[in-house]
Amino acid sequence: MAGLRERKKQQTRRHISDVATGLFCQRGFEAVTVAEIAEAADVSVNTVYNYFPTKEGLFFDREDEVVSRLARRVRERAVGESAAEAVLRGIREDILAKEPTAGLTEHYGEFLRVVFNSPTLTAYLMRMQRSMGIALAEVLREEAGAGPGDRIPDLIAGQLVWVQSYVYRIAGEFRGAATLDERVAHMLETLEAAEYLLSDRVLGYARRPPGRAPRPEGPTPP
Repeated sequence: MAGLRERKKQQTRRHISDVATGLFCQRGFEAVTVAEIAEAADVSVNTVYNYFPTKEGLFFDREDEVVSRLARRVRERAVGESAAEAVLRGIREDILAKEPTAGLTEHYGEFLRVVFNSPTLTAYLMRMQRSMGIALAEVLREEAGAGPGDRIPDLIAGQLVWVQSYVYRIAGEFRGAATLDERVAHMLETLEAAEYLLSDRVLGYARRPPGRAPRPEGPTPP
């Protein structure tokens, strides 16, 4: 459990990010300066940079978690579960839990509008997705014992990253009075269709064999 100091740091980080996101939604990403964010959050500019080395990080404040999520799910998959099954199960669980990172928030459409109205944020999002694919492909290669010249892990990682990105983006396409439950239902239908279209080779890749427990994230102990 995090100590008091760590909890305060997390609260400060969340506060700065929330203030920044509000300003970006009001005026656009490029129009807002870090100095204005610091003033609105009642902190110094140095404090902002201590928590967020880049301005883009103020908007994508959960970047590390998002980039590593699919790789972590494959690494921690259950015995008998394939890599794709673990990823698809995780996506389904996020949707059912109405996770904000799955786009299931009241203002997600506004969030996407800010991203796609900013060339800087759009490029940054594309880099995040590329990093997600690279991390996932590395784990797939390790788990399947694939050689360095085998492109299958990269191709499968690309498909799974695309499925998640497409399904989550749907949450921001609703207009009017659509409820969260209606968004959830449509996202689940789309996920089911995407799973149906994936080949058996993809769906069965890197299935964890019996007797091999899920591997925790992090360095292997000596």
